[in-house]
Amino acid sequence: MRQTRYLVLVILTLILSVVLTSCGLAQPAVRMFAGPISTAAARVNQNVAVLTLEPGAQAVKIAPGQVATPAVTINIAAGADQETQIYAAVYRKVNPAVVYIENLTRVPTSNSSNETVPESQGSGFVWDTAGHIITNNHVVEGADALQVTFPDGVVLPAEVVGRDPDSDLAVIRVDPTLVKLTPVEQGNIDEVQVGQRAIAIGNPFGLVGSMTAGIVSAVGRSVLTGTGYNIPLSIQTDAAINPGNSGGPLLNERGQVIGVNFQIASDVRANSGVGFAIPINIVQRVAPALIKDGVYKHAFLGLSGQTYSPAWADALGYSTTDRGAYITSIRNGGPAQRAGLRGGSTNTDIVIGVGAQGPAYLPGGGDLVTAIDGRPVKTFDDLLIYLESFKSPGDTVTLKVSRPDQGEISAPLTLGERPRTQ
Repeated sequence: MRQTRYLVLVILTLILSVVLTSCGLAQPAVRMFAGPISTAAARVNQNVAVLTLEPGAQAVKIAPGQVATPAVTINIAAGADQETQIYAAVYRKVNPAVVYIENLTRVPTSNSSNETVPESQGSGFVWDTAGHIITNNHVVEGADALQVTFPDGVVLPAEVVGRDPDSDLAVIRVDPTLVKLTPVEQGNIDEVQVGQRAIAIGNPFGLVGSMTAGIVSAVGRSVLTGTGYNIPLSIQTDAAINPGNSGGPLLNERGQVIGVNFQIASDVRANSGVGFAIPINIVQRVAPALIKDGVYKHAFLGLSGQTYSPAWADALGYSTTDRGAYITSIRNGGPAQRAGLRGGSTNTDIVIGVGAQGPAYLPGGGDLVTAIDGRPVKTFDDLLIYLESFKSPGDTVTLKVSRPDQGEISAPLTLGERPRTQ
C-alpha cells in the first residue's frame, strides 16, 4: 500500500513538472475613434516558463532571456489558481516594456502661434537598451512630434528612426540615459500554434497598461494593409484588441513577443473577437533595417496573381491536379518580365470578383508557378511568405513554372525592390 501511494506521488510529480507552454487601431486623443496551453518535455533554463512541484508549494518562474529584463518568480500555494498566477507573472515581466505613444500635431491658435496637441494615441514596446521602441507605422504617421509615457510615469519625446508602411511597422527612439529600459523577450514564430494562449498588453481607448487574454485563433493569415500589399503569416487572436492597442505586443504564456497588434475585423471599430498581429519573424527582419537604414527594402517579383483553382482547368489548359500560384499580370520592366514569365492575356468567362464596374474576369494564358528555389508553391501566399521571410532585393531565385504548351520550365530571376508606396 505504501509503495502504491509513493508511485502515485511520483507520477503526479512528473505530470506537474511540465513547461507551460497574436485597420488602424491608433486611438485618437480627442475623438473616440480615428484613424494555450501547450505542453512540452520538462526542462529548466533561462528562456521558458517553468512549473515545478515543490514540498507544499508550486513555483512558476518566467525567466527573461535578456539581461535587461528582470526574472519573475511567483510561488503558488497548493490549490491556488495557476492560470491567474501565470497571467500575473507575464504582466509583471512585460508591462515595464510597454509604452503609451501620443502622436502630436501642431494647430494654429488665436494669437497666430502654434500649439502642439495630441492627434492620436497608440502603444509600443521597448526593443533594446539603446532606446528603440517598436510600434505601428499608422501610430506615428504624420506626427509633428511624438511623446512616449513609460509605466513608471516618465514622459519623454521620441524621434522616428524608420517607417515601413507595407509591413505597418515603425521604430522610434528615446534618450536611453533618461529612463530605465526593459526590453521585451522575442518569441519564435515556428512555435506559435492555434489554441495556445495569446496575451495583449497595450493602451486601448487610452486606458494605459491594459492586459487582455485569449487564444491564437489562426496562424498564417494574409492581411491586407493600406498600401495594397499583404502581410503574410499574420496571427489571428480573440484576445480583445481595440483602438489604442496598435503597436503593442501580442505575447505567449512565457511573456515572449510573438506579434505586434495592428488590425481588427469589426464593423464598429471595436473588438469583435477577430484581431490580427504582425508576426514576430517579420518584425525581426524589418526592425534591424529600420534602425540601421531608416527604411526596409522588400523583395519584388513584379507579378500579380491568385491561388490556382482546379475549377479553372478547362479554361486555362492546366490539370485539375495542378497546384500553384497563377500569374494574372506582369509588371512592365519588372524582374518577372525580364525573366520571360507570362501573365494572363486572353479572356475567360471565370468571374473572380465584382467591383464598381461590374464583374472581374480571370485572364487566361498566364504561367502557373509551382515551386520557388525547390520549395513547393501551393498558394499565391507561398511566394510572398518565402520572399518576406528569407529574401532581399538583389537575391536570385529560381521559379518552376508550368505552361500548357511547353510543360515545366525553370525561370531564374534577380529580385527587384518593391516600389515605395509612401
